Amino acid sequence: MPIYEFRCLSCNHCFELLSVRKDDTLEMKCPSCEAEEVERVLSCVSYVMGSSSSSGDSGKTKVTSKSCGGGTCATIDIPGPSR
Repeated sequence: MPIYEFRCLSCNHCFELLSVRKDDTLEMKCPSCEAEEVERVLSCVSYVMGSSSSSGDSGKTKVTSKSCGGGTCATIDIPGPSR
């Protein structure tokens, strides 16, 4: 079941919703101020698929973290043919 993040447009409170059905978000209210004006926000996801070395081994997966507008984001370079 997906977990969605929302932000209240009235008080800027961020909260999560575990969605069981598609219509769960229809009658949603902010848990802080109970306003109905909320927007869905893009969540940052982070996971590691393999290890990398500092020697530049091109046969391994490399994960690079950097700061971006919504927090910390990761760039994943997966070995294989490029497009």
